[in-house]
Amino acid sequence: MTSTSTYNALFLCTGNSARSILAEGILRALGKGRIGAYSAGSHPRGEVHPLALATLERLQLPVTGYRSKSWDEFVAPGAPAFDFIFTVCDNAAGEVCPVWPGQPVSAHWGVPDPAAIEGTEEQQRKAFMDAALTLRRRIELFLSLPLQRLDALSLQQALRGIGTQ
Repeated sequence: MTSTSTYNALFLCTGNSARSILAEGILRALGKGRIGAYSAGSHPRGEVHPLALATLERLQLPVTGYRSKSWDEFVAPGAPAFDFIFTVCDNAAGEVCPVWPGQPVSAHWGVPDPAAIEGTEEQQRKAFMDAALTLRRRIELFLSLPLQRLDALSLQQALRGIGTQ
């Protein structure tokens, strides 16, 4: 982890269009000034799901500046160094990830894919809100941890535990 009090977290999902975008937006807002938030995908869809942005808006969070991008951007020279890597979908958790410089602490925070819901618009909106609220609860728990006082193993255990809540 970095020696400063500012950290960086990367949320990974396969398509980088819904869950990882929601997590990035929530952490950006809640961790402002303390933790930088980023998201990426192993096979990005190329566009952010409109309901992900609508959900961020319903949560009164900023909705600009998001894009669906490959995790390859974050292993290139000049990319931010990450202290934390979170997978938010089961597919990304099972994939072979790039080697992240600096040995970031990683955890799987699987959330059902709201974009996979094939129901009414209201059912789809609810699925996105449910995913966002689950991620928000986990991010709030993450932000409550005494990051500078925990060793890497204790931090990893805590983050993995948060992923089950």
